[in-house]
Amino acid sequence: MLQVLCLWFCFNLQLDYTQPIQKEVPKDTAVADGDSQIGTVGCVAVDNEGNLATATSTGGIVNKMVGRIGDTPIIGAGTYANHLCAISATGRGEAIIRGTIARDVAAVMEFKGLSLKEAAAYVIDQVPRGNAGLVAVSSTGEVAMPFNTTGMFRACATEDGYSEIAIWDSPTK
Repeated sequence: MLQVLCLWFCFNLQLDYTQPIQKEVPKDTAVADGDSQIGTVGCVAVDNEGNLATATSTGGIVNKMVGRIGDTPIIGAGTYANHLCAISATGRGEAIIRGTIARDVAAVMEFKGLSLKEAAAYVIDQVPRGNAGLVAVSSTGEVAMPFNTTGMFRACATEDGYSEIAIWDSPTK
């Protein structure tokens, strides 16, 4: 039996939001309501043999500088998978790159012997508040979705019917 766990998220930092610069729009043209439709979309997956995979795509930040490297899901920083876990990160790219947070989760698991949830929480705590979140899965199917921002859209589902969808912190925390 193949068991695949996929998690996805679309992330929108609600701190320091800058309204897009408006161009003059002809009156007969529809105008966006200002609700940003950009953000990160990431997925992590594990199969019944413990094989792991991750994918990350980012829409970037509104009014970003052209060529801004922070809007790139760099391997090891924003996206990473090895034999222990798969991670997809989101948030302010510069903080994620400086902390190489995706690779650090795997390293903390490997070298400190922590569980996925403990390692992911530890790494997110090292990133300045309001800058990052991630979704992760281990080769055994453990799931972690920590963040240090106001909220993070996230979800997970398993073949056996378990599902979780959330934006804000869990009331159990």
